[in-house]
Amino acid sequence: MRTITLLIIHCSATVEGKDITAKDIDRWHRDRGWKGIGYHYVVRLDGTIEKGRNEEEIGAHCKGHNSHSIGICYVGGLDKNGKPKDTRTEEQKMALQDLVRFLKKRHRKAIVVSHHTFNPQKACPCFDAEKEFKSI
Repeated sequence: MRTITLLIIHCSATVEGKDITAKDIDRWHRDRGWKGIGYHYVVRLDGTIEKGRNEEEIGAHCKGHNSHSIGICYVGGLDKNGKPKDTRTEEQKMALQDLVRFLKKRHRKAIVVSHHTFNPQKACPCFDAEKEFKSI
C-alpha cells in the first residue's frame, strides 16, 4: 500500500460549462503517450465523482510528487475566453468537500494542496485549495 501524504487538487483546464468525463481525460492522456488517466478522481459539473487511476497506482498529475499523492481533478478551470477562473459549480464544491473528507479519513497524515503549489507557472486549480479545505 502506498503512503499518501498529499491530496493534490487540479482542474481539467476546460471551458466553464463544458462537461467532460474521466474517460475523455483518459483518452487525452493516452494520446500524449501516457499509460492512461493521470488523476485518481474526476469531479464532473453535476458533482458526480468518477474514478480515474486506481489509488494503489502511482498517478501522473504532479511531477516529483506522484508516488505519494492522490490526484483529484474538477472539470473546468477556464472562463469562456480561455482564461483561468474558478468555474466550480455548487455541486462540484460539495462533491470535492465530501471527497476530500473521505480521503482524509483514510489518509490521516495527507495534506491538501493546489497543483500550482508545485507548479507556480500554472493557475491550476484556479482557487486556493489549501485555504478552502484547511478545516477538514
